[in-house]
Amino acid sequence: MTARFDVVAIGNALVDVISHESFETVASLGLELGSMSLVDADRVAELYTYLAPSTEASGGSAANTIAGVASFGGTAAFIGRVADDDFGHIYAHDLRAIGVHFDAVAAPQGSTPTGRCLVMVTPDAERTMSTFLGAGTDLDPTYVDESVIGDAQVLYLEGYLWDQPAAMEAFRLAASVAHGAGRKVSLSLSDSFCVDRHRAAFLELIADDVDILFANESEVLALYQTDDFETAIKHVRGHCEIAAITRGADGSVVITADAVIAVPAAAVDQVVDTTGAGDLYAAGFLYGYTHGKSMETCAVLGGIAAAEVISHIGARPHVALETLAIPHLT
Repeated sequence: MTARFDVVAIGNALVDVISHESFETVASLGLELGSMSLVDADRVAELYTYLAPSTEASGGSAANTIAGVASFGGTAAFIGRVADDDFGHIYAHDLRAIGVHFDAVAAPQGSTPTGRCLVMVTPDAERTMSTFLGAGTDLDPTYVDESVIGDAQVLYLEGYLWDQPAAMEAFRLAASVAHGAGRKVSLSLSDSFCVDRHRAAFLELIADDVDILFANESEVLALYQTDDFETAIKHVRGHCEIAAITRGADGSVVITADAVIAVPAAAVDQVVDTTGAGDLYAAGFLYGYTHGKSMETCAVLGGIAAAEVISHIGARPHVALETLAIPHLT
């Protein structure tokens, strides 16, 4: 079927505030290294005062993926909530400027402000995130644009949405609309702490509604409560049509009903910041998938996108991913 969009994503619209911090600073603030924790407005303001000089950039997991799809030259749309404030205006402009369809009505001034995520990058390039969802907490089924979802080849959803009950319902509605239109539904598990919070719901969702699953190794191990990757592969094969599992420097593995395809990681001169690596892997994979590429090529494109984003600060590409992917698209 023809489609207006390759991918439409629903996710938290967040402005990333990225800083380099020591292990000691992260520990002194009572944060668990490598975790994502939800915080309120007072806590995010308190943490901000302790940050080293920072960089601000439009982010949010699913939106980063959509930005990556656009960077490959794909057509993309995003559904998320921002407020009518400076951060919200910047966020909407950033998405539209790269060609992403974003038609959300901003929450009025004086309401909950646009969300933000403090990303503390430690010397090992790991990131510890404190997230204030802000206006994103207002995302409910009324903001699900069924016409956009029905006109996209793949719906992409971020696991972080399951931290908000109203967003969870929006998620379920969107998946139903996508499948009703004959489209595919994909899910990112987001992080292992998120998996721990929602394991039972994720297992049910994957079995019933998800066609394409994205996770890293620690997330898929957490999902099936095992320390053995091969055991996790056996479990996930029976749950969804395609699972794409990233393994850091060891590349990725794509699991289908009849194959397990291992693809090495793309070369990186220096790992600067792992923020967005999984998001951009999903972007490359979904671009390949929606353009009829093989599973192996989809994984290669995902690796190219992940390698680009971890080579600099920030969770979105600094160069057109389309140009990096040319050898694999001809």
